[in-house]
Amino acid sequence: MPVFTFTGKDAAGASIKGERVAENKQVLKAQLAKERITAGVIKEKGKEFALPSFGGGSVATKDIAIFFRQFSVMIDAGLPLVQCLEILGANQENPAFQKALNGVRTTVEGGSTLANAMKGYPKIFDDLTTNMIEAGETGGILDLILQRLAAYVEKAVKLKAAVKSAMIYPCSVIGIAVLVVGALLKFVVPIFKSLFLGLGVDLPLPTRIVMGLSDFIGAFWWFFIFGGVGLVFGIKQIRKSPRGRYLLDKMMLNLPVLGMLMRKIAVARFTRTLGTLITSGVPIIEGLTITAKTSGNAVLEEALLKVRKAIEEGRTIVDPLKECGVFPNMVTQMIGVGEATGAMDSMLQKIADFYEDEVDAATKDMLTLLEPLMIGFLGVAVGGIVISLYMPLFSMIAKLAG
Repeated sequence: MPVFTFTGKDAAGASIKGERVAENKQVLKAQLAKERITAGVIKEKGKEFALPSFGGGSVATKDIAIFFRQFSVMIDAGLPLVQCLEILGANQENPAFQKALNGVRTTVEGGSTLANAMKGYPKIFDDLTTNMIEAGETGGILDLILQRLAAYVEKAVKLKAAVKSAMIYPCSVIGIAVLVVGALLKFVVPIFKSLFLGLGVDLPLPTRIVMGLSDFIGAFWWFFIFGGVGLVFGIKQIRKSPRGRYLLDKMMLNLPVLGMLMRKIAVARFTRTLGTLITSGVPIIEGLTITAKTSGNAVLEEALLKVRKAIEEGRTIVDPLKECGVFPNMVTQMIGVGEATGAMDSMLQKIADFYEDEVDAATKDMLTLLEPLMIGFLGVAVGGIVISLYMPLFSMIAKLAG
């Protein structure tokens, strides 16, 4: 539902403003009237004119995890909800997060539930968060739900860090190799070329190939810059379409080494998310919908939506999971055991723990494998250019010695 900002006056005539979630302006006016608030200006959030924001608009996942942990401690200690939000908002260093927390507090003060208030900030509090908060409020276990959310987000941060560590090293080595080779071809090789042309030396094939590459880069260096920018832009545009995003994600899952790691990450994220939702009292159908939306992979999202549809038709969760072809047999069998014994939530958490450890191990193994390959690639590329430049000199020395 849309979020509206409003101004008005309460029963005592004092000015009041805030944010509310409602179906439309008329419904919001009726809600405010029940609370004896005379509505003034009502605007749908996001449709009013706003100046562009430069920086400070994003909230780090780590900050959200710390917020949930502190929030749970305060609620457990018996502090009122509004006071917790006021304290946490006042001590928040991120301006965007502080603004969001103050907005949530204002909406809660106006009579809204915490879950509905958080729905007004979907970029910070996603569907998973709001549904778990709603379940916690309904069941009177908000402090426990906040603890689970904190643990979930902390594990998500750890998983994200593992992915970054797996990608940063090879990308940085390849980037350095490209820069070094480009610098040699652009600045060093032309010096040797002028020297060889002046001496009238016969150039061997490797040297001619390197000099040809140098001439090409010297003439078309701009092509590589614009080509790189165009490639990044093109991938972003492709990912904007559902079909393009699906094809790219499927390609990532089918890559030789990285694809296996991506599959393990997808399984760990799926089982952790669904397990956390079910443990918190969210129905499995709704849990699958939220898990699909927050999976971060179009292939997995499509598979989980098919699983949800199959369960709605009365089937068990195991068969559609097997049919989608994304999940390993061990995962589907363990989920089947959990479903049969009524311990689906704990089984999903155990699978998530196992696969998170697998991701850590796979990341270390991949880095161990890639390190010598990357160093070898860099050595061959740079060494090949250097040797090709010295080959004519060796020929000259041999002729002079003869």
